[in-house]
Amino acid sequence: MRAQDESPRLLPHHDGSPLHVSTPNPGLGESVRVRLRVPESFGTVATVYARSNPDKEPRFDAARLLGTADGWQWWEAAILVENPVHGYRFLIDLDDGTHWWLNATGLSCIETLDTEDFKLLAYPAAPDWATSSVIYQIFPDRFGRSPAADARETPEWASPANWDDPVDQVGPGRSHQFYGGDLDGIILHLDHLQRLGVTLLYLTPVFPAGSNHRYDASSFGEVDEALGGDAALVRLVEAAHDRGFKVIGDLTSNHSGDRHEWFRAAHFAPDAAESSFYYWLDAEHGTYTSWFGVPTLPKFNWSSAELRSRFIEGEGSVVAKWLQAPYHLDGWRIDVANMTGRLAGEDLNADVRQTIRRTMVEANPDTLLLGESTNDASADFQGDGWHGAMTYTNFTRPLWSWLSRPGSPSSSFFGLPYATIPQYDGRQFVATHQRFVAGFPWRTRLATMNALDTHDTPRFRTHAIDGGVPVAFGMSVTLPGIPMVFAGDEFDLIGVDGEHSRTPIPWSSVDEPRVAGTIDLYSALIHLRTAHPALSEGGMRWLHVGGDVLAYVRETAGESVLLVAARAAGEAGIPGWAVAGAEAATRLFGDADLRVEAGGIRFTANGPSFTAWALPGVRAPVG
Repeated sequence: MRAQDESPRLLPHHDGSPLHVSTPNPGLGESVRVRLRVPESFGTVATVYARSNPDKEPRFDAARLLGTADGWQWWEAAILVENPVHGYRFLIDLDDGTHWWLNATGLSCIETLDTEDFKLLAYPAAPDWATSSVIYQIFPDRFGRSPAADARETPEWASPANWDDPVDQVGPGRSHQFYGGDLDGIILHLDHLQRLGVTLLYLTPVFPAGSNHRYDASSFGEVDEALGGDAALVRLVEAAHDRGFKVIGDLTSNHSGDRHEWFRAAHFAPDAAESSFYYWLDAEHGTYTSWFGVPTLPKFNWSSAELRSRFIEGEGSVVAKWLQAPYHLDGWRIDVANMTGRLAGEDLNADVRQTIRRTMVEANPDTLLLGESTNDASADFQGDGWHGAMTYTNFTRPLWSWLSRPGSPSSSFFGLPYATIPQYDGRQFVATHQRFVAGFPWRTRLATMNALDTHDTPRFRTHAIDGGVPVAFGMSVTLPGIPMVFAGDEFDLIGVDGEHSRTPIPWSSVDEPRVAGTIDLYSALIHLRTAHPALSEGGMRWLHVGGDVLAYVRETAGESVLLVAARAAGEAGIPGWAVAGAEAATRLFGDADLRVEAGGIRFTANGPSFTAWALPGVRAPVG
């Protein structure tokens, strides 16, 4: 066993949780109290200011000392929210003459950037249920097949396959292989989803198309008959709602398919009303701009008022239709959100996302809007449109780099052309994670997916170290954000790329010991998440960051949860005051050891493991 003696990260702390922010969803003109915690060991504090930048003019609000509790000083300042995105940071002056800035990226002895500030949002917030959700992503063709599927006509584009046939990884089969899963087939397996404990079902597209993935929609006006049609979606959503699940759909706002009725009306028809919907490259409207040059995916031109009216704006739009009776979807995930409305010198992304959000609020304000962004998503996720992101930068890629086997081949590594998956130690994981989440307002961070993998990626277990799955999924359900399970991960499936990962769910294996054990693991960790509000709404502090062992805590006034994630055997120690109540810790999950000694708190892991303990809530001075 190798001791890890890296210095613990016990520094001044602030986040957007209720312990530190009085009003998470303020209105313009509202005063919000923000609190800063400073360890007594940090030094003698002379003054603290909350520095804002309303209308791009710096303002400093003096903080007052509320008191001291459990080794921490608590300071509080009042901030007037004057902009829809109101950034702030803290300036800490010590008696020894040193000055420190604290912002979302951490502590700095030099002045920091406005883009790295903590942020309060005055835009309407995500629905209350969003941050406590656990997402289960379903690729309809591969999840479940009802008896009614046998009587349906196979789509003309499809290459039929039996449920236990291997996935064809070579084109054209990779897009045309058709297993015949349908929406009623999902209903047949809702018991399994209840056993897991997930709360939010995310369906990849259900509209008619020319492929098994259906991201090349031929219409947004009806559900594919191969999935059971409109009536099947109504049945599924009603059955899911009866069991307490939410259901969101998937829209492609960047493009349609070349079979789409709008595209066919406009192709070689410059005078058609739909001609303004796309980017044409010749006067005859024969050639056009498409997603990455794929001709079956013509790109939308969002300068078209008619396109906006039909698709995203108002109660008669596609966006609104499926959120209302009789369908009642609970929100949308937007495909290729990062590219939507962007082409060369044109950028209409903000207009599109704001219009979609406005339409959703008008149709049903209790709905969730998530946007896909494969890169640094922070600039687009400041609260004006998307509630949260489906992205790989802040969690997925760095986690794979920490928990993948050395030398693992990479088919693309989530868009990065590495030959092998890069190797990070725990410090690099935390540094990368912190770099990307710092750009999100806290509220956005809580609604952003913590995905191990998706329908577009290899499956995590394919390259994971032995024992890595519990560590990875444990972190997914306990770090700020919405955990997500891609259907089949709980069956211990592997996949070398996005197509290979779309394996039909092997329902016949559900009672096999290895599969049953993995399902039980996922269920236990999901129920850990849903049983403890601190894991969905609590504050977040890193306590120890080493190469192989990470320790962090999620905190509320009522309860805290202490977490240790280890990729190998190791030890970590922190001062006893770093987290209060460790002597009363109650084990919730895992087998790492926690000891409270005269020198502080000591963690010992005997190998890859993930462990959680319940602690008393944080005792903060009233002031």
